[in-house]
Amino acid sequence: MRSHSSSPQVTAGWREWVRLPGLGVRNVKAKLDTGARTSALHAFDLTEFERDGAEWVRFSVHPWQRSAEDAVFVECPVHDRRVVRSSTGHEQERVVILTDVSLVGRTINTEVTLTRRDEMGFRLLIGREALRQGFVVDSSHSYLGGRPTRRVRRRNRGVPPSGS
Repeated sequence: MRSHSSSPQVTAGWREWVRLPGLGVRNVKAKLDTGARTSALHAFDLTEFERDGAEWVRFSVHPWQRSAEDAVFVECPVHDRRVVRSSTGHEQERVVILTDVSLVGRTINTEVTLTRRDEMGFRLLIGREALRQGFVVDSSHSYLGGRPTRRVRRRNRGVPPSGS
């Protein structure tokens, strides 16, 4: 198997805590899905606009599973548009952005499609195109890159922090 990265491959679990530093998302739980070609991020209130002659997109992200709290507001250039077919066969045209993804101690720049993932278990799906930048997925493990503090994990489950 040929790697697209000159760095050694890093082993990741089937689910990991991820950072999206260019979008201001410090912690989001992601599913690593070798069956999906592109990565997908839960985005809402998506608005496209023009800035300095270029296409941009403005959207919001709910980083916590099953929660509408702590929305992160983002503006970034549109990289592309793609028709994506879901596992159920439904086709949808999506905006594609380029962003940094920090996963298991490595930061890569990759394409991410924007879509509503309200009903999905994970707000972020990491697909093959990102994973082939030096990652191997061990489906028998989770969180090989570590976990955030208990306070952050509780918030992700919709449990308010102690003392609030």
